[in-house]
This record gives sequence, structure tokens and C-alpha cells, in this order.
Amino acid sequence: MFTVTRRELLRLASLFGAGSVLPASSVSAAQGQKAASTALKTESSVYEAIGVRPLINCRGTFTIIGGSMELPEVRAAKSAANQRFVQLDELMDAVGKRLAELTGAEWGMVSAGCAAAMSHATAACVAGGNPDLHVRIPNLAGFAKTEVIIPGDSRNVYDAAIRAVGVRITEVDTPEALEFAIGPGTAMIYIFAGPQNDSGPMSTEAICRIARKHDVPVLVDAAAEILTIPNVHLQRGATLVCYSGGKYIRGPQSAGLLLGRKDLVQAAWVHSAPHHGYARSMKVGREEMVAMLTAVESWVARDHAAEWKEWVARCQYIADHVSSIAGVTATVKQEPEEGLSNRSPSVTIRWESARLGVSGLEIADMLYNTEPRITLNGTRAGTRAQDGTGDTGLSIVVSMMAAGEEKIVAGRITELLSAKHTVKTEESTAAPVADVSGRWDVDIRYAASTTRHGMHLRQSGNRLEGVHEGNFLTRDISGHISGDAVSLASSVTERHGDSLSYRFTGTVTGESMSGSLDLGEYRTATWTARRPDTRG
Repeated sequence: MFTVTRRELLRLASLFGAGSVLPASSVSAAQGQKAASTALKTESSVYEAIGVRPLINCRGTFTIIGGSMELPEVRAAKSAANQRFVQLDELMDAVGKRLAELTGAEWGMVSAGCAAAMSHATAACVAGGNPDLHVRIPNLAGFAKTEVIIPGDSRNVYDAAIRAVGVRITEVDTPEALEFAIGPGTAMIYIFAGPQNDSGPMSTEAICRIARKHDVPVLVDAAAEILTIPNVHLQRGATLVCYSGGKYIRGPQSAGLLLGRKDLVQAAWVHSAPHHGYARSMKVGREEMVAMLTAVESWVARDHAAEWKEWVARCQYIADHVSSIAGVTATVKQEPEEGLSNRSPSVTIRWESARLGVSGLEIADMLYNTEPRITLNGTRAGTRAQDGTGDTGLSIVVSMMAAGEEKIVAGRITELLSAKHTVKTEESTAAPVADVSGRWDVDIRYAASTTRHGMHLRQSGNRLEGVHEGNFLTRDISGHISGDAVSLASSVTERHGDSLSYRFTGTVTGESMSGSLDLGEYRTATWTARRPDTRG
């Protein structure tokens, strides 16, 4: 039988390389090597085979483009873990103990992502591992603990994972308000990690001092941060801290970490899959558990200074190449920004759009829509940098690029900026075919439902402005009409951080308008607007 020790596993991972998989335990070593060779050959075509274009990541650890790239030893561990069966409670106990040894926390747990860790931590503080309570979540009727307190500057889109447990959210902005808000029903205080928590009256330390007096646990969400050992948040007094596994730790993208007080972390596991109940949908497998532990082992062992030096070298390579173009400047940011999140060297490229005839946003679109496909951030013309260098540009984060991709990126940007471009001029606006001022009923068709919104528009020449009434909130809307072509945009930010944007484009025909609706991260829909029937 083909088996490997952990030492051999790491050696095999380095031999097989980034695109490989370990052979199954039931096949010979020769067959395994053949399988690895086949994997290497097919790696580049796995997405193209189903019509999906892969990309070079110059933006960082964004989930929508895959987060990070797993380390070779993480992939090897995942494959090895898949070849044997274990009892998951026993495995998590062993993983939790080892995570504690590695990180200095009392205990650890692997979850199905950081948001899942937040949910399980909340459930642990609400139900404490009690199955009588667990099976009733998110209906908290009859529970003693039903409330989570969140400082106002910690409200964010991810606290939906806390609200999903069914708790009531209370916001506070001062130490006095926090003292007043804590009561017998307070289950937990949640903090979104960031520089705002480092000092001041509502710092993590200040919040934890107040919480400790009332024996209320504090959870810190450090999803995108580097893993500090000893842990900075636990040192400041937090009870629990959670991380994304698939960002800079470079574990599985579908895994997360919960670290902290042993009893609460163990209770969080009770409230996690594979156990039945509300969290069954947040299943974490033996593969993710072992792979995440391997990622933390690697994090502790690897040379972070050398890794940073390599990233800086990639930045400098890009900067040196693009700076050879007349009128283009490139600045390498080598020092980490304040805080622990999304740490990476970066390159800022600037130029005058009038001189090169193209904006950073246009270059970014060209890179994204051609081959090789490259995703990075570009600015519109007229967006001048703080230091006054250029009215447009690009920004590049190199930490998630594979070795050698900096040469591809530098070459493509240099090629596009060196090409001749025609300066875009504002096209003449056609006279509107109609006056669309007034009230409109807007029927929207989503993927599997329909709804009705409302618009109150005022037209001045080609300019449109007014109010957009959604299902729950009203927001300003503005746009223009040229001939029969209409474009309108509105946005609103919910108190908990969710940003909803609507970009209507379409045509006017008589007393109706219709077209497509861009919903940002929520994809697209179609819309039809008609003036309301005012007949009595």
C-alpha cells in the first residue's frame, strides 16, 4: 500500500508542484507519478474545458476571484486526508489541540470559512453547546441569551453571519453606551478588526475591559488579517478571534479558523456540521480540517521576510518596465500599511490621460477582456493622485500573483501604454424623444422572482434626477436620456454595510421604458417601467 508520513507528504508536494495531486493510497507510486504528470498537463485547461477564462490576480485576496492560491503542501495534505476515513469529532479534537499548540490560543477549530466561524461562535455564546437549544436556532424564543452588541464602526456586510443565528443586534458608539447596553440577555460583543480598534475609548482593549466586568465574551473578526502569534487580539482581551483560511494563510478557500477560549471553541464545534441543526449547511470535511492545520503549520514555519522581499522584487520589476514609457511614473509601496489586513507590497502607475490618450480604467478593461486575462484596478481620467502625478492610472497588488506572472503583467501593460490611443471625446447628445418627468411603476424580473419599484423623475434637457423607491428603502437616482436611450443609477448602503447598486439602461417607447439592470455583485435583471394608470 502506498502511504506517506507527514515529512514525506511535504517532500512529495514540493516534487509534484503547484498543479499536482497526490496519488490515492491504493495505487502504486509509479501510478501516482503518472497521475501527477497528467494533472500538470490538464491544470491549464480545467477551466477552459467548460468555457471559463482563468485570470492573473493583481488585486489580492478577493473571494470573487478565488481568494488565494493554496500552498503545495496544503493541496498534498488535502489529497492525503481524502484517502482515509476518520471520526470527525475525534479529528477536530486533535486539530483543535494542535492549533492551540501552534497559535498559543486555548483551543482552535476549523470552519467552512470565516463567516461560518462567526456563526458558530455566536451560537456557542447563545446556546453553549446545549443541543436542546441548538436544534431551535434561529428561533431564540425562551433562550436566556439573545442579543449581540456591535460598536457602530464595526457594522459591516459580514455581520449577516451573526444575525443568521437569530440574535437581536444592539449598536453602541461610546463606552457609556456599551455599559448601559450590557444586560442579562447579552450573549456576545462583536468587533470588526481594523486600525480603529487599536486605540481610543472604543479600542479592543477598552471594550474587553468592560465586557470582562460583565462576563460577556468578545469575538474579533480578523478575516483578512495575517495570523499573529501570539495573537494580538487575544492579548488585548478578546475571548475569540476568527480568520479566513483562504487569504494570506493560504489554506483552503472554503475554510476558516476560530481560536480562543477552549470551552466556547468546543461549543462552537457542537454547533457546527456535521452535527444536525441550523449549521448543517456549513459543512467542513476532513480534507479542509487537515489542510487548514497544514496551512497554519506552514505559516508558523515559513520565512515571511523572504516572502515579502520576493513580492517587493515583483513590484520593482513591473515598475522598472512601465517607467520606460515617456510620461509614465511607477511607485512601489514597500512598507505595510497601518493595520494587519490585506498586507502586500503594491505598484501604483500614473500618467496623464490626455498625453497617452487612454485612462487607467480603459487599460484595466483591455487587460481583463484580452488574453492573457489580467484583473487589476484602474481609475477614470481626471482622478488625480494625492501626490499630483497623473490624472489616471493603475494599481497592482502582487501577493497573489504566481512566480513569473509579473513579467507577463509588465509586458502587457507596457504594450498597451506604448500603443497609440485616440482620446475619447464626449459624443454629442441627441435630443430626447420624450419627456420622462413624473411617476413610473418599475417592474423588475430577477432570476426567480419579480418585484415592483417606483421612480419619480425630473427631466431638464438630457439630464434626469429624482427618487428611486425600493422594496424597503428610498434613494436618490440620476442619469441622462439621449434620443430614446435612457440610463439611470442609484445606490444605497444598508446600516449593516450591504451596498445595493442599481444601474438601469434601456430605451423609451411611448409611455414605457425597458431594458437591462446591472445589480453589481448581485448580477443582472431586466426591467420595464410604465406610467401608473391614473384613471379613477
